[in-house]
Formats: sequence, structure tokens, C-alpha cells
Amino acid sequence: MAIKATVFKATLNIANLDRNYYQDHSLTIAHHPSETDERMMIRILAYAYHASEHLMFTKGLSTDSEPELWQKSLCDEMELWIELGQPNEKRIRKACRRSQSVWVISYGGHIADIWWEQNRNKLTRIKNLSVINLPAEATDELAGMVKRTMRLQCMIQDGIISISNDKQHVTIEPQEWLLSSITS
Repeated sequence: MAIKATVFKATLNIANLDRNYYQDHSLTIAHHPSETDERMMIRILAYAYHASEHLMFTKGLSTDSEPELWQKSLCDEMELWIELGQPNEKRIRKACRRSQSVWVISYGGHIADIWWEQNRNKLTRIKNLSVINLPAEATDELAGMVKRTMRLQCMIQDGIISISNDKQHVTIEPQEWLLSSITS
């Protein structure tokens, strides 16, 4: 018998000064048995960074054909595709053909650096792709914020992400490895 996902609830208050986006979101997050707390929190962080009325979590780890998050238009066209970690080049290229904008949010310290060095030359040719990397120390701290029910505040200003709960505060300055040449 397969182990089922654990359900987490998060109330996420977002103040994104870079995009003039201010909103509260009630999220239900399925934590897959093979997923780490760090990865789940990075999914929440990715949601906060790209938040919009139509951004949604997908089946993620349990479905190879879907990203972690996506945003579709009212006509069901793929507007935004968000991957986490170090996806292979073939998967990224496929996503870039399917979506107007693709973001890879890399993490994992030295492993992420190696992945980027191996893929940089091929990926920099893709016009609708953006790749950022999250520092390992910050993502480790994010993992420490996990609770079954969370109240999180997230502020984004000048590309710097600050996320906090009632006991902890984490500041993350993503490394911009590649920014799309297509403006949205």
C-alpha cells in the first residue's frame, strides 16, 4: 500500500513591492512522502515570488508531465511553468515550448552549482527561460519553519525575499543565473 501525501495548510501574506502585488492566500499543500521539508517550503516560496490569481500548485512529484507550479490563461494556455531543483535540459526545453515563461528555481548548494556549470551554455540560448539559485543556508532555515498549519508573511523588495512566521525570519537573496529576454 502506497504512503499518501500529508496535507499542510498555510496562510500566506504577500507584499511584493517589486510587482506591486499585495494579497493574502490560503494554501493547501500536499507534502509527497519522498519530498523534503526544504523542498515543500521552496514550493511555497516560489508561489509567493510569482503569486497571481491563477497560479496553482500541480501534482508535482507524482506526475512527470507537470511542473511544481503553473499558471494558465482563461483560454487554458500555459503562461508560466515553474520547476524546482535541477531538471534536465530536455525537460526544460519541453517546458519552454509549452509555456510563455519558464522559471527554474535551483537549490542544493554545491550540487546546484555543478548542475548550472554543466547546463549553462545550452540554457542561455533559450529566450523564455529564467533560472535563479537559492543559497543553501537560507533554504535550510526555511525547512525549520515547517508546521502542519503555518502563518507566513512574505515581503519581496529589490529581488530580496523575506519570509517569517511568529518565531523565525529568513532573508533570501536569490542568485540570478539567467533572466528571460522576453518581457511579460
